[in-house]
Amino acid sequence: MSTPDGLPPLREVIAKLGLTARKSLGQNFILDLNLTRRIARAAAPLDDVTVLEIGPGPGGLTRALLLEGAAKVVAIERDTRCRPALEAIAAHYPGRLEIIEGDALSVDQAALVQDAPGPVKVVANLPYSVATPLLVGWLSVEPWPPWYELLCLMFQREVADRLIATPGSKVYGRLSVLAQWRCEVRLALTLPPAAFTPPPKVASAVVTLTPRAAPAPACRLTSLAAVTAAAFGQRRKMVRASLARLSEDAEELLAKVGIAPTARAEQLTVADFARLAAAYEARKDKAG
Repeated sequence: MSTPDGLPPLREVIAKLGLTARKSLGQNFILDLNLTRRIARAAAPLDDVTVLEIGPGPGGLTRALLLEGAAKVVAIERDTRCRPALEAIAAHYPGRLEIIEGDALSVDQAALVQDAPGPVKVVANLPYSVATPLLVGWLSVEPWPPWYELLCLMFQREVADRLIATPGSKVYGRLSVLAQWRCEVRLALTLPPAAFTPPPKVASAVVTLTPRAAPAPACRLTSLAAVTAAAFGQRRKMVRASLARLSEDAEELLAKVGIAPTARAEQLTVADFARLAAAYEARKDKAG
């Protein structure tokens, strides 16, 4: 069977290598090149772009990224069983695929792409087991704006829903605030379990996060993290109560930024939290 890139169908590749997705690594393979190309296009344009890919597995999305015109793909994979499949792709696209063996949580990702001639985009069908820690790491990069131009990431649908959640939603929380304060967040496409091998128990979704040059209202990330942790840590309580653990003058801080002390965390907007964080850090800095 012919494929658009001239390489064997991925199903044949994994059968030949005896590859099976490992639950311990959070693996679920997408074998349909048409589908992986849709994911790659969500990160477009890719011309002159270096793509950092996390957990490429046997290379389904890798092939799509190269086929869609990525100048170079730097792929971090900890599963050594996938190396032969990735090396075959590298041979087919000379000089355009760099394979890094290692754990993306411990690898210095920025260093891998610091000499990239063009912009860097992170595109990945993330292993479910490390998706949230990786995302929090990317959103916590300092200084800001970060070293990447775009995050285009596959998550379990429940995580995607948290990222795009708005105030009033039951899934609106700390991750929603952090992501939306630092990035423009968009749901790009959804995928049913049947799109994967083996099929997971839940649906998945691709989300794009485009860093804001200057997140506003301005505050320190550490302050925003502290305020959201306190507020959402007791989300059923009024904010005057949930923030009391953080500051003895919680009601005064709330009044200063125009937030009703009887409001609950899920009712506050991203801007509310940022203003509250700025007031909190100003009071803390003044106190020494």
